[in-house]
Amino acid sequence: MEPPARSRYALLIIDMINDLEFEHGPCLFPYAFEAAKQIAILKKRLKAIGVPIIYVNDNYGRWQSDFPGIVDHCMQEGMTGKPIVELIKPDEDDYFVLKPKFSGFFATPLELLLTHLEVETLIITGVAGNMCVQFTANDAYMRDYKLIVPADCVASNTVDTNNEAIHLMRDVLKANVSPAKEIDFE
Repeated sequence: MEPPARSRYALLIIDMINDLEFEHGPCLFPYAFEAAKQIAILKKRLKAIGVPIIYVNDNYGRWQSDFPGIVDHCMQEGMTGKPIVELIKPDEDDYFVLKPKFSGFFATPLELLLTHLEVETLIITGVAGNMCVQFTANDAYMRDYKLIVPADCVASNTVDTNNEAIHLMRDVLKANVSPAKEIDFE
C-alpha cells in the first residue's frame, strides 16, 4: 500500500477510540456521539482529497498495548464507546499515534510524522475539548501550525465546558472553529 500524497493538512482524531468505561464516560457519550457523526463526515470528505488521517489516542497506561488492540477492545459488546468507534473506525491507510498524557505531541512521534507529511495546518477533532484536544492544540500552536478545530467535531463532558475550550482555542490559539461543513479545504 502506497502512502497518501503529501498534504498541507492533516486530520487529527483525538481519543475517539475509547471504551468510555470510566466515571464520566456515560456523561461524555451523547456529546462524543454527536461529534463522531460530524467527524465521520469530515473524515470521508478529507480522505477524498488526499488528506492524511491520524488517530491520536491515549494508551490507557498500557505501555504494551497496540492501536489495533485498543480498537478491538472498544468494539466489544457492552462497551459504552462502541457506537462511536463503529462510526469512525480507522481504515488500513490511516495513521495512529499512542500518547501517554493529554497532548498528542508529548512523548510521541506525532511531530516527526507531521514533518514527514509536510503538514502546515492541523484539523483537530475529538474528546475532550477542554483536555486532550486543547492540550494538543496548545502544543501545535507553539510549533507554529495553523489550526482548524471544527466546533461540531469536539466534545467535552458538558456543553459549557466545551464552549469555553472552543472559545479559548479561537481567541488565544487563533483556531478556525467554524462547523466542519463550512470549512473549505480546497
